[in-house]
Amino acid sequence: MKKILIQLFIVPAIIIGIGSCSDKGGGGGGGGTTEANLAVTLNPPAGSTQPAAPQVDFPLTVTITSTMPPQGVTIDVKVAPDGSTTNFFTETKSATIPSTPFTITGTPTGVVCVTTVTVTSKTKPANTWTGSYRYTRKP
Repeated sequence: MKKILIQLFIVPAIIIGIGSCSDKGGGGGGGGTTEANLAVTLNPPAGSTQPAAPQVDFPLTVTITSTMPPQGVTIDVKVAPDGSTTNFFTETKSATIPSTPFTITGTPTGVVCVTTVTVTSKTKPANTWTGSYRYTRKP
């Protein structure tokens, strides 16, 4: 009878003791990073179709309007003829300040081109923003 009583009290106590000692990943600092969703404005504006222009180089300014992530952002600019997946211009820059200029070169004449800009937080890579606009270089 004593053996049964001991087993009823000691075995559960051991199981509970072992369970409370296991590492469940709690505690410690540096858990999940919370930061504002990226908000970005482009000049020329995202979603726009720019009138055809005779210039050779096309300026683009990417401005972060949300709070800048602590480690900054990566800005990817890709330009391809509309309907094509082959980019004739690509450039990637890191930024820790709100405004970053780009100069698009190599634009073919008489072709509608799509500029796609992707901004990614270096602190939280799932925090991204993507926008695009269209433009044409006159012959």
